[in-house]
Amino acid sequence: MRKTLLTDAVLCKAVAEMEQGLVDADLGGGVVKKRVALPGRGKSGSARTLLATNKRDRWFFVFGFEKNEQANISPKELAALQLYATELLKLTAKQLDAGIAEDRLQEICHDQTQNEEPPA
Repeated sequence: MRKTLLTDAVLCKAVAEMEQGLVDADLGGGVVKKRVALPGRGKSGSARTLLATNKRDRWFFVFGFEKNEQANISPKELAALQLYATELLKLTAKQLDAGIAEDRLQEICHDQTQNEEPPA
């Protein structure tokens, strides 16, 4: 996906919506799809994000694409993402911290409570 306006605030808002059950599609194997509105475009013409999740306290954005660039992912890509999701969801807090420290993972929304609005 080319560079977009998917800011931390936009992604945090998407997580808050999913915590309330607003997921666009459960693709199985710990992978869900969520449409994310880009500024000035509404959700139908914006980005699709795929996340690895346990649907409680772990939400990993693992892939994103714009509908005008790609209609969907292939079954082979989904299978690979499901394997990746399985591995991500097994990570301990210590392993996650190491991934962040080594710039293999990027953390967003960590200090926000469920009822707190994401930063603008």
